[in-house]
Amino acid sequence: MSGIRRFSRRGLLRAGLGAAGGAALAAGVAPRFPGPFQPYAEPAWAAAAARLEVFPEWSRYARIADGTFDEDADPELDMKPVITALKAQHVNVIEVDTILSHWLTDAEFTEHLGKIKEFVGLAHAAGIRVVMYYPSLEVISLGGEKGPSFYKDGDGKSWVQRSLDGKPNVFYGSLVVWVDPGDESCWVSPNSPWRDFYLRRVKALATTGLDALWPDVPIYFDGALSWCDASSWAADAFRADTGLALPAAPDFTGLPFRRYVEWRHRALNQWQIDIAAAGRSVNPDLVTFSETVSMDYQYATTIGLDGAYLRQAEGVSQVWEVDILALYDGMRHATATDWTCLISMYKYARAASGTKPAWAFSYGWKADDASLVMAELLAAGCNPYEVKSPFKDVTTDKAMRTRMYAFVAAHEKELYDAVSEAVVGVYHSSASRDFVSPGAGTGMFANAEVPAGVKDWWSGGSAEESCTRQQWLGEFRGTVKAMVYAHIPFRTVTSPGLAAADLAGCRVLMLPDLQAVSDAEAGVLRDYVAGGGTVVITGPAPTGLDAMGTARGEYALADVLGFRKADPLPERKENRFGAGTCHYLRGRPGLSYLSSTDQASADRLLAPVRAAAPPAVTLQGDRRIHLEVGRLGDDTVVQLVNFTHFGDAPGAFRITPATCTVSLPVPPGKQVLAAAVSSPDGPSPAPQPVSWRVTGSTATVALTVAQYSLLTVTIG
Repeated sequence: MSGIRRFSRRGLLRAGLGAAGGAALAAGVAPRFPGPFQPYAEPAWAAAAARLEVFPEWSRYARIADGTFDEDADPELDMKPVITALKAQHVNVIEVDTILSHWLTDAEFTEHLGKIKEFVGLAHAAGIRVVMYYPSLEVISLGGEKGPSFYKDGDGKSWVQRSLDGKPNVFYGSLVVWVDPGDESCWVSPNSPWRDFYLRRVKALATTGLDALWPDVPIYFDGALSWCDASSWAADAFRADTGLALPAAPDFTGLPFRRYVEWRHRALNQWQIDIAAAGRSVNPDLVTFSETVSMDYQYATTIGLDGAYLRQAEGVSQVWEVDILALYDGMRHATATDWTCLISMYKYARAASGTKPAWAFSYGWKADDASLVMAELLAAGCNPYEVKSPFKDVTTDKAMRTRMYAFVAAHEKELYDAVSEAVVGVYHSSASRDFVSPGAGTGMFANAEVPAGVKDWWSGGSAEESCTRQQWLGEFRGTVKAMVYAHIPFRTVTSPGLAAADLAGCRVLMLPDLQAVSDAEAGVLRDYVAGGGTVVITGPAPTGLDAMGTARGEYALADVLGFRKADPLPERKENRFGAGTCHYLRGRPGLSYLSSTDQASADRLLAPVRAAAPPAVTLQGDRRIHLEVGRLGDDTVVQLVNFTHFGDAPGAFRITPATCTVSLPVPPGKQVLAAAVSSPDGPSPAPQPVSWRVTGSTATVALTVAQYSLLTVTIG
């Protein structure tokens, strides 16, 4: 197994380890973006239906696991047993991570293609799909610290990413878990000739029969240096796109730097689009799932990878690396608020992938915490890639994976075909994340204090890492927490490429601390309210910045708000605009609720929601039961995830079953025909009939939830 990557690429390195189309690029030619500078210039959402055909049915019902093999693996003795074992665990997609992370000659790469073809043939014969892991911007040289390396002896010195002060993004040793001591990690510029080199190899991989490609780390890595890429390749591309020179130093008060921050999102977005296009140019059936470690929090600003930019791109979606609290402890010492942060991440992943499949890591340390994490992943509508933290080639627990994947296989229609009944949206503003309150800390979770006896905690013990210390993110996460605790189903709405169709069916849109907006984005929001929608906007400067974070002379939505910058900022205001209503709340009640769970702040946020869009399906029970509601034909599909054991402070992990009652309306002339509950918590995923009561026009079902229950109620 020597040399093969055994660790996943963890976002935890940023908590204490970090410093403070398809055409190939000709050597020396840097322009990458056609036309003038246009943030959020993406295909129209109306074309989404056609793009659905790009993603085959198998990818929408994927249950993924690693099936890595060695270079000397024998097809019958080594490969086939791995495939057979994974099939017995109800895995239907195998991710293969071999030697493609390494500095390989053309001859070595070509020879390895034969091994890949052998594995693909065996997997296909077993009815299993194969996706190939291939890092897109990192090259590892085994023994490269003292021996030959890509940076020292290859093209790395010319193609390497560089920080704003010119330092090369290359390191040796044990900075991160996936680079062994003595090895070299070199991070290359996507605007360098590496682009042509990598895309040629992608095209070669597309000839092997692979079903999908898994490009990893399309990021400006910040483990050793901050604010890459400032290589000559990137400088030329940035100038060609914006007419500006690269900034000399990070300075959020200066427009050139803010332009650079946003440009990096689009540069990496185009890089992923080009990878997918290269593969499809050889094999039209090949789809791409790009590993994305940045979620809804601040890390996307630092590394440049904003997953939501890719939402409407053809042929490419994401594998979301959703982190947990501790490398060697999982979520075992989470607080209840940490669980709402995890919910926020998974729901963001689902939203940012648009109509395409959203694959996601399902990390765990022991069977019980792993199954609860996967329950939240399933409730959000993502496809599980189950792994034991921090590894990527082993399961947390074979029996647990088998049980959970059997449940997913038995209920894939309810999990992935049901249409969300949520009529409330929570808006995630990429521009506000970047520019409202830039500073130290990522905000991945809430509890930054390291529990006793736990090592490799996500924050490294730094209090500034907590999302409770982040102004914009704290308001967003607090709004999510308020929704979860109030049992109000909601959907996350991402901002890049926002169109009217994205808000279809949404009766209330929460706009937490929305400050940075483009004119086009403001126009969509204005039309939404004028057409009858309700918005709830919070924060001290509502729509007061443009998309690049520059202060506006007037609020972009002053007419919708009902007040202007020259007016005193009201404590709260309700303003009718067209057929809709805007509710404004000064301050950040979501951040307050995130930090202290004070009911007064939640009531301020949720009063307009309860008035304009009271949920049709309601839950009576502990607020730490996560409710999701969908519809599949005549069935109302209710998902319940129980994290009631967790409180305001971390404690020992255990499962605490919780009782609750689900109520749903029965329309006139209709009746309840059946009700059944399914769960992966028991030995069988088969649905079990449950009793119900009908009082007037309301049906109620009483349940006890261990970790996760799926209730279907048929009304006809």
